Amino acid sequence: MTTGQIADPAQGHGPGASDPRAGRRAGRALQAVAFDAIGAAYGAAFPDKTGQLACGRWLLGALPAGSRVLDVGCGTGDPTVRQLAAGGLRVTGVDLSDGMLGLARRTAPEAAAYHRIDMYDLATPRADRAWGLPELGPAAAGRFDAATAFFSLILLPQREIPTVLGRIRTLLRPGGLLALGVVEADLDHAPLPFLGHEIRISGYLREELHQMLSRAGFTVEAQTGHPYAPASTTLPPEEQLFLCCRRTG
Repeated sequence: MTTGQIADPAQGHGPGASDPRAGRRAGRALQAVAFDAIGAAYGAAFPDKTGQLACGRWLLGALPAGSRVLDVGCGTGDPTVRQLAAGGLRVTGVDLSDGMLGLARRTAPEAAAYHRIDMYDLATPRADRAWGLPELGPAAAGRFDAATAFFSLILLPQREIPTVLGRIRTLLRPGGLLALGVVEADLDHAPLPFLGHEIRISGYLREELHQMLSRAGFTVEAQTGHPYAPASTTLPPEEQLFLCCRRTG
């Protein structure tokens, strides 16, 4: 279960260990526990995937068959893993939620390689040491032609989002593509009731988001906004932003 990985899976350190980042890891793991429980209900709450599918079409139009794509926070695998794999791309899906990965393996069992990892550990030695995934550590620099992150980065505090974007950039080849889905809001890890659980959400206003992406080494090539009212929840309407970006340098 995900709760077993709140401790460091390599060294057995818990939130009270000497590593000052252990508490942050525990917080991310607790978010994953919530998504274990939410499971397939997430898709029912967000049935409209128009913006996400449009980003997928952008990637399919820009990349040759066989290109490698990293889906950061792949969730259930629907629609991104299914769409990109059907278009001939080689997808690696990563998530911290065991429950979501289990659904993805059933949704698109032949479409991708799935791995459980904290996205904060991508492109770092912990990818190998803590998760047994050297193929997603420093040795994987430049391995991927594109990455997607649809509503996964928003689960991090704002201070961690540029760091994770920089690590995704490391895994991309020069000129590699990034498709991103976020919520437009001035929020920093704000608690939010969602399908019977509390999750924490971060967001940016558009100008600040563009500045942050630029500092992280990306240019925004296209952007769309979609007002969206989640189904089957009491959450208020939100503005979803979908950005098509390219690695600079």
